[in-house]
Amino acid sequence: MNTGDLHMVKEMTDYFVGEKQESVLFILAALMAIGLAVWLWSHGHRLRWMALPLVVVALMQLVVGATIFARTDAQLAKLSTQLVSSLAEFKQAETERMQTVMANFKLYKSVELALLVLGACLIAFLSKWDAATAIGIGLVVQAGFTLALDLFAEARGEAYLRALAGMAA
Repeated sequence: MNTGDLHMVKEMTDYFVGEKQESVLFILAALMAIGLAVWLWSHGHRLRWMALPLVVVALMQLVVGATIFARTDAQLAKLSTQLVSSLAEFKQAETERMQTVMANFKLYKSVELALLVLGACLIAFLSKWDAATAIGIGLVVQAGFTLALDLFAEARGEAYLRALAGMAA
């Protein structure tokens, strides 16, 4: 294995370790959101309607987090083997996969920003109604947190894609 291949192994490992670590944050955030939602609802808190966006987004966070956590080790092992056995095939397939991943971030960010704006509008314009304010707060909290994590994931993806582009195949 030459120095370029070792560099790529490091870049790939850094990317996937970051993905797995972030998946744990998604899972923990989801569990905390569900816990808060249960508490708000069961105590009849005036912001109990915040439970709706907390739980809906938490379910998505759980699915995404658990899926990434469960598949990452096997995916990294498979790609590491492919990197050694067929460099050109690895570079092409992984570059195409990452281009799709990066394109998906545009959609994710658009949805998250729309939810943030919707939440802010509910808080600002319908503050007379506890339910609207609570739903708005839940949207802002969940969409803001998810957007922040996706921005970190996108930066990791960009660095990994640059490393793939710089590979000699």
